[in-house]
Amino acid sequence: MDNLKKQQAVFWIEVDKISPNTMQPRTSFDETKLSDLAESIKQYGVLQPLVVIRKEIDTDIGTKVEYELIAGERRLRASKIAGLAQVPVIIRDDEGDKIKLELAIIENLQREDLNPLERAMAFKKLIEDFKLKHYEIGHRVGKSREFVTNSLRILNLPEEIQNALRGGMLFEGHTRPLLMLSDRSEDQMRLFYKILETKMTVRESEEISRGIAQDRVRRKDTIVDPETRILEEKISESLGTKVMLEKQGEKRKLQIEFFSEEELRAFLDKITEKRIEDKIENKLLESENLESGSPQESKQPENEEDLMNNFTL
Repeated sequence: MDNLKKQQAVFWIEVDKISPNTMQPRTSFDETKLSDLAESIKQYGVLQPLVVIRKEIDTDIGTKVEYELIAGERRLRASKIAGLAQVPVIIRDDEGDKIKLELAIIENLQREDLNPLERAMAFKKLIEDFKLKHYEIGHRVGKSREFVTNSLRILNLPEEIQNALRGGMLFEGHTRPLLMLSDRSEDQMRLFYKILETKMTVRESEEISRGIAQDRVRRKDTIVDPETRILEEKISESLGTKVMLEKQGEKRKLQIEFFSEEELRAFLDKITEKRIEDKIENKLLESENLESGSPQESKQPENEEDLMNNFTL
């Protein structure tokens, strides 16, 4: 009972005696938000006590008392900015690194202060260092097992995508469609760049990712002959986008993939420009033929190279 009262009691400790939590999962702090919190602390003080553990360190001149922060990193930083000499704290017994990490994660999750990567790294640390299962982590932080598992999957993304997520260039929701393409790195990176370029919504990116995945399943059931595959690659390179060529008897069906309406419009504009150029060229040829008295001959594509030239825009 006395120990419980002690843990609930509030003490005032000098800020210089409090060291950061060595297990703090959060690595970045918004300076603007810290400044706003510091202004609030100047006006109203620290309304919620920090949580620390007491450490006694033996030195040559005796025992030195220090405190390690468990929860309240933002409040401590903002208090220093505000110029406070002391802050209110609740002192807990030192229960080990696992408890320190758990408390730090829980506080940050409750305040939504961890970015997706920091959260995933914290979960990974609980698994690797403390051998916790996904459902055990979920129970401790008040989330489902699926939430923990999906968070950890973010760490499977390429470093470039992780950096964009860390920098706020992507929403966490964008990681789902990108993870669907983990076994197709080229498609994954193409989608990633399109999300950045066109400010694509999560829903739009999910639709594109599902379409690519469905094509993959459909292709597994279809044997694509080498000639068709070569043509696909050449047309795709020429048009600058993904295409799929299907053989239907003597006919062929060409599917061209676009990641946005803007990309489609740009493609149509190129086709329109090409048609106008062809019409002008044909008119000039007709005029030359009329002047020379020779009939105009229409050249048909005779081989694969001629066919590809017709696809070049």
